[in-house]
Amino acid sequence: MNNEIFKIAYNKIQAAKNILLVTHNKPDGDALSSICALQEVCAIEKKRVTAFCVDQPASQFAFLPHLEKIISDRTSFNFFEFDLIIALDCGQLSRTGLTNEIGNRDAGQFVIEIDHHPKVKDYADLEVRDPYGSSTAELIYRLLRANDIRINKNLANCILTGILTDTGNLLYESTSDQTIQIASEMITRGARFPKIVDNTWRNKSLDAMKVWGEAMKNLVINEKYQVAFSVLTRDMIEGKNVSDEELEGLSGFLNNLYGIKALLLLREEKDAKKIKGSLRTADPQINVATLARYFGGGGHIRASGFMLDGQLVKEKGIWQIK
Repeated sequence: MNNEIFKIAYNKIQAAKNILLVTHNKPDGDALSSICALQEVCAIEKKRVTAFCVDQPASQFAFLPHLEKIISDRTSFNFFEFDLIIALDCGQLSRTGLTNEIGNRDAGQFVIEIDHHPKVKDYADLEVRDPYGSSTAELIYRLLRANDIRINKNLANCILTGILTDTGNLLYESTSDQTIQIASEMITRGARFPKIVDNTWRNKSLDAMKVWGEAMKNLVINEKYQVAFSVLTRDMIEGKNVSDEELEGLSGFLNNLYGIKALLLLREEKDAKKIKGSLRTADPQINVATLARYFGGGGHIRASGFMLDGQLVKEKGIWQIK
């Protein structure tokens, strides 16, 4: 991807009168870091901006600048007042909470998608996409660099947080030489590496660790295919003071199991008869996104996910979805 597309995107920001930033439901560190970084850019440019996420951000990310400005009440703004909508880290329109609005936008409303996930379906007027990038935050960095925008401490903290949370602290295969160079530069520009790690990794409560223990207890390996899987039912989570955010990273952690080629974690959602599937692999010859797409999901070739209707039921020692 050359710098021209980043320049086009930034020109749209400069020309816009009223900007809406949106990221996906159940936002992770990369999503929140990216939306906070663009809020900082809009503040520098003195642009009128609204940041929206259908789910409230987790309190562990309260250290990010502008996080408190993200709203989750869809009735608090008129979508059709915005002339520029920027979707961040949203490979699927359905995850924005604005499917109908974006799909039926007025002719004068321009949509930019900035994302590092493989394309699922066209919905933007301009795509800033690199499926080989470590994170959407890394794409934000490239946008800043392409347009000679000075990276202050706020931007450095956002970019480093997005990179660290989406690469497992630079351990995942998506970490490139460029990713490491960017992370290093962000530290020199004032990003608070220890604080970021304390809030995004060393943040598990006792209840969360107990739930992680349940997943490890249920871990099974299919020796024939060298695939591991585990389950977490609502009963295993109910009664424990654990957030979805504290469960993030569990599938990546389980994927460290020696001798396996891939991992599947199935987790019942707490508030509905839904099952979240997370797929991980470190094997360069395996593409777990293929299986995720079969179940209506998507993601990266090494890390993907999907959602199913039903409940997890164990019969005769075998877990089934019913």
